[in-house]
Amino acid sequence: MNRREFTKTTALGFGAGLTLLNGTASVFGAAANEKINLGFIGCGGRGRQLLGDFVLRNDVSVLHCCDSFRQRAEAAAGVVEGSELITKPTLSTDMRTVLDDPKVDAVVCALPDHWHALACILACQSGKDVYTEKPASHSAWEGQKMVEAARKYKCIVQHGTQCRSAPYCIAAQKYIANGKLGKIHYVRVYNMKEWTNFTLAPATAVPEGVDWDRWLGPAPSRPFSPSYPSVWHHLWDFSSGDMINDGIHQLDLARMLIGKELPKSAYCVGGRFNSQGSAETPDTQIATWEFDDLVMTFELTLYTPYMLKIDPEVRNNDMFPYWLQCATRIEIYGSEGLMMMGRHGGGWEVFVRTKNREPVVTDSMYGRFPDPEHKENFLACVRSRELPNGDIEIGHRSTLLTHYATISYRLGGQKLVIDPKTETIPDNPEAMKLFKREYRKPYEVPENV
Repeated sequence: MNRREFTKTTALGFGAGLTLLNGTASVFGAAANEKINLGFIGCGGRGRQLLGDFVLRNDVSVLHCCDSFRQRAEAAAGVVEGSELITKPTLSTDMRTVLDDPKVDAVVCALPDHWHALACILACQSGKDVYTEKPASHSAWEGQKMVEAARKYKCIVQHGTQCRSAPYCIAAQKYIANGKLGKIHYVRVYNMKEWTNFTLAPATAVPEGVDWDRWLGPAPSRPFSPSYPSVWHHLWDFSSGDMINDGIHQLDLARMLIGKELPKSAYCVGGRFNSQGSAETPDTQIATWEFDDLVMTFELTLYTPYMLKIDPEVRNNDMFPYWLQCATRIEIYGSEGLMMMGRHGGGWEVFVRTKNREPVVTDSMYGRFPDPEHKENFLACVRSRELPNGDIEIGHRSTLLTHYATISYRLGGQKLVIDPKTETIPDNPEAMKLFKREYRKPYEVPENV
């Protein structure tokens, strides 16, 4: 049996999962001479960015564009139809249209955080490989279930932390592994920018073409407001703030560079100090993770417009950021030097003791934005069945850092002691209540994936 011959039926409710042929998913990579058929689930800003890159390739076809806001699906279909692809994608607001199509080899999921786990698990159950946007999950428990589903159904699941595929990041990883920074006991990760508070627009009737129930999915029911699609990052029901939304890129890269898996403890303090508005998650935050021989910290501010993300001019040229005001930098303190690392094309430099009060850089490498490499790696692994650079277990473990910090923050800065073998917080029922969320029926992540 090949993938094209695989058939299955979808249960009426998401919570029931999928009924699969013989109880298992058929997972075979596309043949080397075949195009890989993609379905897109989530066609907002990031979804269309991903789509715009994939349609430039001659080895893929886009069969579906799905979004609970139909206008977004239509806009995405316009990107496909304006390209050289010969396919005209099907439009829908229900992801089961994509998952039920046996011609689809892989899905690209670019949904709000609260949908990542369920969409990924349903895709794996239907025999599809998955490119899922970061962060891996909305809670620690559902991240575990994503890994379980990927392994059970032997699916390729690439987590959208592109730096795992960046040549300059891989070179930095080797540089550190070869001992050129010396012993490393301290790492600082930054996520500093401007993202002001907001006031939710009043509730209105659900507009035509919007499936509001599906957009809410696993989250608690609430009336429609036109604000939600642009501000959900800062509301607990849908996300955990900018640490998990954007800082996950730096945290995953830092974990890659230092070669650490899970910490033995975590704690986090901060607050929403600009409280005039509807935002719930922190605008100021410091988290600390303790490993056996290393401490890593994370610092977040959302009221600092003078801190600058790495822009396209830096990404696309042989340039380095101005490190002092680089909003998304990583500082790795070794006994032989300090590495300044920029995500998404910022490159890296190694500084040693100054000379005549001027900086001394001993090693460096420019970077480029690694989106193309990460997609190439995903498609190559769909064919080869090798684990991708950003395998879901890697993405899950990086996302766990943010979950531990969030749990600590929501418990008033409580220090959490972590069992790396189970990934849980033993002997702390208060913390474990936040390890898993409550799900709205029928959009439940199943215990048995």
